[in-house]
Amino acid sequence: MTTTLNSGSKRNVLGVLVDATDYADATERIIRAATDGRPYAVTALAVHGVMEGVADGTLGAQLNSFDLITPDGQPVRWALNLLHGAGLRDRVYGPELTLRVLGRAAEQGLPVYLYGSTQPVLDLLIPALIAKYPALKIAGSEPSKFRGVEPGEPEQIAARIADSGARLVLVGLGCPRQEKFAYAMRPYLEMPLLAVGAAFDYHAGGLRKPPAWMQRHALEWLWRLGLEPKRLWRRYLILNPKYLARLTAQKTRLWRATPTTPATDSPSSFAV
Repeated sequence: MTTTLNSGSKRNVLGVLVDATDYADATERIIRAATDGRPYAVTALAVHGVMEGVADGTLGAQLNSFDLITPDGQPVRWALNLLHGAGLRDRVYGPELTLRVLGRAAEQGLPVYLYGSTQPVLDLLIPALIAKYPALKIAGSEPSKFRGVEPGEPEQIAARIADSGARLVLVGLGCPRQEKFAYAMRPYLEMPLLAVGAAFDYHAGGLRKPPAWMQRHALEWLWRLGLEPKRLWRRYLILNPKYLARLTAQKTRLWRATPTTPATDSPSSFAV
């Protein structure tokens, strides 16, 4: 399963193909794939996700085969505008995209499967989502096992999801685990796999959202760093400057960011 480089809305950001899209367009694409019963891998990438793809060539190639990658962070939106004149007025933030997709899924009666996080988080998340969207059908859920995949396990996971009657899967494993999972599971499931990052924790009430003004001015990273300094200091204090340096090099053509795609459809190891 491959994607033609730079086709449609895809634009090269440091060698990672990100879609110049907005909430309405991204939501429509996902729901259309769910309605049609098509395999469809989706993620929302902020600076951390893009830089993971830059550092890990295999992951970068896998990301470039995704059907849809939205600009989750403001700096990624800025890159699309700066490098390609995309004219995007807002980012497409994973937790917000999740809610918009779930709202449409509830309207159209498309059952949803939740994969990832922990059982306590799922126990809080499911009633919170149903309270927000009473018509939403949760076909099933299972927490992360926090280990590598075992032989035959992808087929078993896919069978559980398919047997549940789900038409859409939300994957909350954190970046880049969730992207590797979505890439590897796509051949087994005729439905969208949407990697949603911290959306499970946010909508379960486990993470406080930053003020709107911080989100508008690309300061969400500072808010997250204050909440989880030990876990996130490297992501923001090291990766962010590296991202800006690479972006400058691509803009000034001092560095050629060449996108790649997987040579075969054989998935690498991934975590469940």
